[in-house]
Amino acid sequence: WPRVGPAVGLAVAAVNAREDLLPGWTLRWVFGSSEDDHGVCSEMAAPLAAVDLRLAHHPHAFLGPGCVYTAAPVARFTSHWRLPLVTAGAEAHGFDDKREQFGLITRAGPSHRKLGELGVQLHRRYNWTRRALLVYWDEKVDDRPYFFAAEGLYVQLPTLRNLTVMDIVFRGGGGNFSFIIQEIKQKGR
Repeated sequence: WPRVGPAVGLAVAAVNAREDLLPGWTLRWVFGSSEDDHGVCSEMAAPLAAVDLRLAHHPHAFLGPGCVYTAAPVARFTSHWRLPLVTAGAEAHGFDDKREQFGLITRAGPSHRKLGELGVQLHRRYNWTRRALLVYWDEKVDDRPYFFAAEGLYVQLPTLRNLTVMDIVFRGGGGNFSFIIQEIKQKGR
């Protein structure tokens, strides 16, 4: 909220100051937190806050949450309620599916699919035929921004012809990193 709250306040004030935008209506916002007690995006708090807001205030739209794991359940609820959800987050590739559960979501920020499409265009433009994408093993302790960024490339690059996608799973603590580096050296450039 600290990042988007001031912008929301300014937007509400600007809309309400113009009588021609919503004649006879006043735009207002009600805040519900999608964070836990430590200020971290919470998969449990976000959908509960959305349900509470829906029951208590009957909103016409939802703004946020901005984290991938909190936006997903809220988007499922708002789609069920037939209410739009606008978020600066939800950049993961899965939010591109507009058929059902994410049909009413609007992302005001970047999407990782677009990053993947950029990768495809770069490969075509420079006639790149080999590549390597290295992603560390991540634990689900945060919003996994690097995992989802790499996912956009991982999903879009196979749309190029003559591309073999090979996964080599490794974990820290005694892994054979020399083997992995040699594989990347031989096959990825």
